[in-house]
Amino acid sequence: MNVDQHLWPEGDHWEPVEARGTGEKPQLVLVFGSTERLSNPETLSRIRQAYPEAILAGCSTAGEIHGTGVHSGAISVTALSFRHSAVKAVGAQIAHIEDSFAVGSQLGQQLLADDLVHIVVFSDGLKVNGTELVKGLTGALPEGVTVTGGLSGDVDRFAKTLVVHGETARENQITAVGFYGNRLRVGYGSMGGWDPFGPERMITRSSGNVLYEVNGKSALALYKTYLGEHAEGLPGTGLLFPLSIRRKNEENWLVRTILAADEETQSLTFAGDVPEGARARLMRANFDRLVDGAYSAAEISNVEQQKSDFALLISCVGRRMVLNWRVEDEIEAVREVFGSDTALAGFYSYGEISPFERNAVCELHNQTMTITTFNEI
Repeated sequence: MNVDQHLWPEGDHWEPVEARGTGEKPQLVLVFGSTERLSNPETLSRIRQAYPEAILAGCSTAGEIHGTGVHSGAISVTALSFRHSAVKAVGAQIAHIEDSFAVGSQLGQQLLADDLVHIVVFSDGLKVNGTELVKGLTGALPEGVTVTGGLSGDVDRFAKTLVVHGETARENQITAVGFYGNRLRVGYGSMGGWDPFGPERMITRSSGNVLYEVNGKSALALYKTYLGEHAEGLPGTGLLFPLSIRRKNEENWLVRTILAADEETQSLTFAGDVPEGARARLMRANFDRLVDGAYSAAEISNVEQQKSDFALLISCVGRRMVLNWRVEDEIEAVREVFGSDTALAGFYSYGEISPFERNAVCELHNQTMTITTFNEI
């Protein structure tokens, strides 16, 4: 497996270049960049000139991860050449959030094959129920086929997200990439690092990923109480206080990020389900634990402690906001685990898709660092 990377900084004129390394033709090119850059057709056109035969996939971001750097307004390009594996991409438009399960199931069925090993999915970040998308996708797959990925971002504006499929980057798009072959090894891990505070509450009224009431009182009013002067900045400032939920009869807590606030209904819309009857806790940041969480995710994803050729990093926009000027600390923590020979790329997202660890159920997460590793044997 060969990895060829280029960073196209904001304002720079990027000229197509021949892939370096072994001279093999890449089958897959991952593209991560700002909404503004991906809205310009010239961006993908230039990348297509450099890699005329490769699948192009990726999305807009709340920050681009390239090596150990975190960028704003750049285009990160990572070309992957597989010697013993194959890649296929399928895409779909999602018209309504209620279609999330059906679209996920459709994409999973389109990628089915006897030698399917793994799927990476890039989804619209605002108009999808990530929980239902994951359920639909995983429900269409046989046991042993794993799924990771994330929801596209738009810095902290929550206005417009784009997903790359071929030569276009569109809203309402979901792209799924299937990886095939018995010599491909894929690892994954997802960890947080947030601390709970305040009393444990119960979700008393919700619908899918829309939360109306907690303990019989307005969800929006609860958040305004805790955010104080920051409440006017919702939904962006809500990233500083994510919600942790635990479903009935389950042990694991899942973290949810706010996507929208509705004054008329006094509700909050989250990236994933917030089911009635679930327990809920507010969370706040602990800088050191966030960095430790990234380190742990890297350790979990490091397949049998073997060298990985490439690691895809998807971290939540809330982590970037909280870590601020220390944001590269969590990328450096990942580098510490993998060493200098593993290529790193990815993005800050509105939601992360992965099991917590091997053999766990795939879930939609928020406020985590999620890592997927690839190498061939």
